[in-house]
Amino acid sequence: MEHLTKLQSAYIAGFLDGDGSIYIRLKPNKDYHFGFQIAPNIVFYQSNKNWLFLKKIKNIIGAGYLRQRNDGISEYIIGDTATMKSLLKQLIPYLILKKKQAQLFVRILKKKEQIKNQKDFVALAKMIDKLEALNYSKKRRITSQTVVDTFKQLYQTRV
Repeated sequence: MEHLTKLQSAYIAGFLDGDGSIYIRLKPNKDYHFGFQIAPNIVFYQSNKNWLFLKKIKNIIGAGYLRQRNDGISEYIIGDTATMKSLLKQLIPYLILKKKQAQLFVRILKKKEQIKNQKDFVALAKMIDKLEALNYSKKRRITSQTVVDTFKQLYQTRV
């Protein structure tokens, strides 16, 4: 990802504050080492009428993809870890509403790279719980407790 100007950073931070989301989903997936996929995303939302606007933002950032949902909303989704870290590093000074989420999100991305065992994974899941609490998540069903319960069931170990 290229370095943004201060004006671009401030503008995109304001857009993220108002019409964006910073979140991480824990998804059960047996193909992953601990049985869960950690799926971080930064997403910007707009009406399908403003598709070209999202395309311009994507061109400025230089990563991610665009999609149009069936409900008339377009999304610009960034899921690449290096891009998300670089982008948030540039946006955090300008964020207001989502500053805490962004700071915690970056810490989670760093911690994700250091997972060595079940205990580390549970600690990461608890950090994700804190992030989602800041995000007012309504649909979230997989939590750190789900991870602990799954580990107990699968490995008959105390976590």
